[in-house]
Amino acid sequence: MNKQWSIDKIKEFVENNSESKLLTTEYHGFSQKLLLKCACGSNFEKTFTKFKNKNQRKCDVCQPPKASR
Repeated sequence: MNKQWSIDKIKEFVENNSESKLLTTEYHGFSQKLLLKCACGSNFEKTFTKFKNKNQRKCDVCQPPKASR
């Protein structure tokens, strides 16, 4: 069964599982990019799926994208 994520649940997940802060105030679905603030102070965007499942929890400066294969 699919778990329904609300903006409050996502904010709680972000705070408990990373040093980033959620800046987005509304959530419209898994394909929406969320605006986050990294611990270094940079803003970055990620979908919640990538943030949650692929551990992309920092900006591209602190956590550079992996080289493509």
